[in-house]
Amino acid sequence: MTASTYTSVHLAKRPKDVIIPDETFTLRTNDIPKAADLKDGEVLFQSLYLSLDPAMRGWLNGGLYTRSYVPPVQIGEVMRGACVGNIKASRSASFPTGSHATGTVGWTEYAIIHDKALQKVDLPKDAKITDALGVLGMTGLTAYFGIISVGQVKAGDFVVVSGAAGATGSVAGQIAKLKGATVLGIAGSSDKIQWLKEDLGFDDALNYKDSDFPKRFREATKDYIDVFFDNVGGEVLDLALTRAKPHARFVICGGNLLLSPFDTGTGTKAPTAISQYNSSKPQGPKNYLNIISQRIRMEGFIVFDYAEQYPQARAELTQWLSEGKIQRKETIVQGGLAKAGKALVDLFNGSNTGKMLVEIVPHKQTAEAHL
Repeated sequence: MTASTYTSVHLAKRPKDVIIPDETFTLRTNDIPKAADLKDGEVLFQSLYLSLDPAMRGWLNGGLYTRSYVPPVQIGEVMRGACVGNIKASRSASFPTGSHATGTVGWTEYAIIHDKALQKVDLPKDAKITDALGVLGMTGLTAYFGIISVGQVKAGDFVVVSGAAGATGSVAGQIAKLKGATVLGIAGSSDKIQWLKEDLGFDDALNYKDSDFPKRFREATKDYIDVFFDNVGGEVLDLALTRAKPHARFVICGGNLLLSPFDTGTGTKAPTAISQYNSSKPQGPKNYLNIISQRIRMEGFIVFDYAEQYPQARAELTQWLSEGKIQRKETIVQGGLAKAGKALVDLFNGSNTGKMLVEIVPHKQTAEAHL
């Protein structure tokens, strides 16, 4: 029997600090649109997997003085998010029925979307459909442009990646290695440290939860840092600023996690694993004067700025993946969109290794999509 309704997740209340799933989001049941509802250029999109990304926390913020590269999600709107899915009905020559696509369709099982808002899924042999959201999607592109265009990593550089076992950090470190750099990763568990060194080929990795992490970090950076790829901000960024070479490049990709309590060497304690994104009072760097003394170039970036270069970047990422030069791992949350809010909280707690996704349609129903 074919289902006649679908679930969507809407923003119910803006969180002040941490997300409380049952308060922040609400689920709604809707009638599935029919093919007859489509206009020219539109498709009926069925979501298979939802990408969970740290930027989502920023989209929940409101207020007159909130500035970002996209407007915040409004109260009552479907929560913003990228999905990979299949086309169930179509009035678009670009996306025929049965084809696959990615797009920012939101936290919803079905949506009517114009084809201009979708991207075709074109995967190499042995790739998975979820790669369209991960290593070959915005995650991989963010790592690519952060390392190559912003960080300008070259052979012989010493590169440090925070949040190195996350979706973007893990790819960024591998690209730096491919460019001939020595790479130190920072992550939050012994399993993640092992994965970075043994599977991804990082030269070394440190666990920020170790009580002597600041001491070990200083020892590991005794020759100082050429490029710092920052996914976490907070005290990790502060420590890195004290270990920068003259004219170092600091790539500011995100501000996800702070650290477990430790003495930073300045008489202060880092907060317990909370998110810069979730904090109503984000912590800025105390050692910012090192930017002057070491002539550091610190630059933030948004992957959308490089849209014209996506085809070239995807081609190179695809080649590296096909040749086994880049590895990836996924943390897939089962149970559908009802689990998405809790999974987003878990993302900020660092429970994922690699790309974090919500499986919207049970895996056996998407087996053909993997072919």
